[in-house]
Amino acid sequence: MLLDKIIEGIQMVKGENISIINLKNKKNFICDYFVICNGVSHNQVYAISQSIEKVTIEKLKKRPWHVEGLKNKEWILVDYISIVVHIFQKKLRLYYDIEDLWNHENHDS
Repeated sequence: MLLDKIIEGIQMVKGENISIINLKNKKNFICDYFVICNGVSHNQVYAISQSIEKVTIEKLKKRPWHVEGLKNKEWILVDYISIVVHIFQKKLRLYYDIEDLWNHENHDS
């Protein structure tokens, strides 16, 4: 249910390229999922983070445990403990390519 509301929050402000990485089968990993998306500007990256928080608070009464990156708005991390959301500007998402890193890790395990 939390995962659905996070996705809803991203879609409400037209976040792009939503990717979900299931980490449940990883040993000793603290969260169950990474949700990754991107925006086209600082303002949209910030708006996505705010939309996610608004939806999860209003519909589930659930606030994030921790949020990072609000100052530079290039990569905002919203941590709900079981789900960690990465909101990138497109250029940073391409640079860090965390989907490929985790897909590679999942195949090696």
